[in-house]
Formats: sequence, C-alpha cells, structure tokens
Amino acid sequence: MAAADKPFRVISTGLRGGRANIAFDQALIEARREGKIPDTIRFLRFRPSALIGIHQFLSHEIKLDYCRANNIETVRRITGGGGLYFDEGQIGWELVFDRATLGLTDLAEVTRRICEAAALGLQKLGVPACYRPRNDIEVDGRKISGTGGLFDGNLIFYQGTLLIDFDAAKMLACLNVPAEKLTKRALDSAAQRIITMREVTGGQVPKLETIYDALVAGFAEGLGITPQWGPITAYEEELAERAFHEEIGTDAFVTVLDAPSADDSSVSASLTGRGGTVRADIRLEGARREHIREVLITGDFFVTPPRVVFDLEASLRGLNVTEAGRAVENFFARRPTDFLSLSAGDFRQVIEMALGRRSVTAIAS
Repeated sequence: MAAADKPFRVISTGLRGGRANIAFDQALIEARREGKIPDTIRFLRFRPSALIGIHQFLSHEIKLDYCRANNIETVRRITGGGGLYFDEGQIGWELVFDRATLGLTDLAEVTRRICEAAALGLQKLGVPACYRPRNDIEVDGRKISGTGGLFDGNLIFYQGTLLIDFDAAKMLACLNVPAEKLTKRALDSAAQRIITMREVTGGQVPKLETIYDALVAGFAEGLGITPQWGPITAYEEELAERAFHEEIGTDAFVTVLDAPSADDSSVSASLTGRGGTVRADIRLEGARREHIREVLITGDFFVTPPRVVFDLEASLRGLNVTEAGRAVENFFARRPTDFLSLSAGDFRQVIEMALGRRSVTAIAS
C-alpha cells in the first residue's frame, strides 16, 4: 500500500486539564472504532497534572496532599505505565489508527516503529534523538520522550511525550519517585536521567507549530503515511465530554485502585525487572487461608488489552492456592495478550511469590 493510500488527519487540542485530555483519548478511540473519524495524529498540552497508569495504586505514586495544596490535578490514564508529572513545559503526541493501516500486530513492533518515526522527526529539528527499548526516545543516553500504548480490538492507540522544559523539583514534590526528599542529590539524579529541548537547543526552543510539523514529517517518512491537518469534530468533543463526566473526570475513576488495607488474610509481593514492576495483593479465606478470595494486580507495566488484567484477577477468585500458578499459565494460553516487556511467566511468578508468604499466616491460624 502506497503512502498516499494511508491518510492520517492531524489535530491539536491545545491546552487542557489532565482528566479532560484523557477523556479525549477515550473519545478518539471510540470515534475511530465507529468509523466516525479517520486514522489520526493528535497533539496535546496539559495544565499541571500528576498522572498514573491504569493499573497503579493512586497513593503509592502521587503525593496527594502536595497536589491538593498546589492545584495539581490527579489523573488516571487509560494506558499502562508509571507516574508522570505534566505541565505546560511538555507536549503530548498520539496516534490512533486501524491495525490494518500499517500491518502491525505486535506491541513491541508497534513501539519500535512509532518511536523510530518520532525520533526521525526530532532529528529534523537538529536533535540527535534515537529509540531506546523498551519505550523511550533518548538523546545522548538521556530520555527526552516516554511512550506507551494499547490495542483496542482492531485499533492501535499509541502516545508519547516530549520534554520542552522540565521542573525536576516539581516532579519530585508531587510524585513518589524513589528519591523521596527534595535534596540536591535527588534533583541532580532526576536531571541526569532526562534532557529537554531547551537544553539540546541551547535555549533556542522552536515554536510549537515547528515542533509539530517536524514530528508529523517524521511520522510520514518513518511510517509511510500521508498526514494532513484537519478539524476536530463536534462528535469527538461530545464523546470526550461524556467520558469526562461519566467516568474519567470523576474522583471515583482516579481512586478506583488504592493501597488495600492489610490484615492476617492478606499477602503481597512485587516483582521488578527491566520491563517494569508488577505487584500482587491477594486476600485469602478459609480456616487455613487455603482459598483465594480476591486478587489485585497493579504496576507500571504495559499489557494489552488492558482489561486482560481484570479478567485474570476474576479468574483466580475461589481457587485453592495450590492451583493458582497453573491457572495463570492456562489463562494466558487461552487469551491472546501482548506484553511490551513483561511476560505471562512474570504474572505467575509474582502471584506464587505472594502466596508463598501465606504459610506464616496459615500456621498462626
């Protein structure tokens, strides 16, 4: 298929609140699924927001008191990944398109192709950017853009950020990053891991429109598509407004996952590797805590479709603890699932690690 046969609409939704931006993400997916909009590239900007991934505990990732006191909106994304701080110093870019457009069926390959195309766009601005697995774009070993995405039926939704300016102190103040205090060492550590457009260009930051056009050119060349600027439809705005008021903009959605209360019927474990962190919190029941009452799986991983995690949790309820490991293996054998870097074995391992800690509780009973 020639590039001319792969048209993409390009839009910019301007500066919005964090929850409103995520609601528009949902609207894009729904409108594209319904055939109401074409394959689309979107640029977006955020008012100050602290965002977490769809599978993360809110209070584990965000310093809620600080965010409330400083008018920083707390937001839950519809994609995976870790905690992020956004303000006017960053821009977002995202693509929503039918799988058949590019013939991509594997999340790792989607990630590589799109990240390489975005890096190509930055190179057009004189930024020596390159793709770094698993899902970053870097300059001289330092991160300038993080990305992530999901499959939704026949659709691919993929998004990324670009650091124009960056306030490391503000990030450390509102996110529970490993360096808990605002020390000089913590700020230096954060600054060493990332790089901004302002730093790369010696303070001469291109206009937003120039950055957008360069990224669009990179996507066109790297993905073999034909992008064209176009209008935002009233239907998308209506869908976004509905998603905001009914789900994504509500406190109930943002707080739906938070740290579970612990007692003698609960066991937990975390597994961290290069692909991210996955955690299992399991509540047991029975005289010797031999049955699984409920499972909560959280972390900063990317898995698609995202609801596969919720289905896995449901499939484990009521099982004897001795059956859990094999049940996880059988579940993923039946369910087509894409992992960006973790694997089905990681989910089995973390659940078995958690259940391995039940012996003390069971004996005490």
